[in-house]
Amino acid sequence: MRMTININGVEHDVPTDPRVSLLDMLREDLHLSGTKKGCDQGACGACTVLADGERILSCMALAVQYAGRSITTIEGLEMDGALHPLQQSFIEHDGFQCGYCTPGQICSALGMTSELLRGVPSQVTADLSSALISMTRDEVCERMSGNLCRCGAYNGIVAAILDAHREPAP
Repeated sequence: MRMTININGVEHDVPTDPRVSLLDMLREDLHLSGTKKGCDQGACGACTVLADGERILSCMALAVQYAGRSITTIEGLEMDGALHPLQQSFIEHDGFQCGYCTPGQICSALGMTSELLRGVPSQVTADLSSALISMTRDEVCERMSGNLCRCGAYNGIVAAILDAHREPAP
């Protein structure tokens, strides 16, 4: 039986070795180098990708676990050759310095936004019964706390996320 994973809209065979991590499949087999290998222990967030729109740490995921699912990496965010609005916001707000953590930060921010829209509370959510959670600076900081930036570009990262998801003026 053939098992595949949809990665950035393209079907790929799952590696025959069930011990291959999703991160290693992305980087070594598919040459998608945007997803970074940081700690390889699930502690830094550099390897964050989206699985069916939810953020996961690809270094802690076996590729075989995601057979039949849809994975989006930083390379899959472009739209008709243009940057995703969040990528553009990272540039405008200087949300990166060395850029190593940036792909994971962006994928994590997109997953975090999905969590907010689904009403998933965080440690700092004031009203746990509310289905509508505002994207405040505190919510962003808490929800992005699993993504480390060794350069310390956190202020730019948070500003980029808040600006990219700001409600348009009426």
